[in-house]
Amino acid sequence: MTELVERVDDDDRVIGLVGRGEAIRRRWLHRVATVVCRDTRGRILVHRRPADADRFPNGVNFMLGGASEPGETYEEAAARELTEELGVRAHPRFVLKFTCAGVISPYWLGLHEAVVTGPVAPDPDEIAWYDWLTEPQLAEVAEDEAFVPDAREAYHRWAAPRRGGPAPAGPTG
Repeated sequence: MTELVERVDDDDRVIGLVGRGEAIRRRWLHRVATVVCRDTRGRILVHRRPADADRFPNGVNFMLGGASEPGETYEEAAARELTEELGVRAHPRFVLKFTCAGVISPYWLGLHEAVVTGPVAPDPDEIAWYDWLTEPQLAEVAEDEAFVPDAREAYHRWAAPRRGGPAPAGPTG
């Protein structure tokens, strides 16, 4: 079955429904919602993708997420992905949105944060390994070659205000 996504323009306005594979092949903008998870101690969940994953095999990431389904807001998609990938329900809080160049294809990336208060049940098709890291530990991991390049771009935008840098450039909403 073809996964449908909303093709969007440079201003993140919907211009049609397309198959996700086609959006990627033609490098059409679509929407991806992600979540940075913290535990009650403020640590951030970092995970490694399975070796047989179709996107970023063995890649390390600090975000969970995926393509928004037609009609979903970024927040709704982020909450759904959190449940699907980590087995928890939470209310992700919007942090930033930007056009990600993307290694596979460009897309609008909506980044959210959520606090995870209970046990997690990672989907083994999405997460091969995970750990909770402090922000300084995450900063080191983000520069490792195994860190997913799209996640590195998002990390630098997410981390800049925390380090006293300028707010992320680009559209927000």
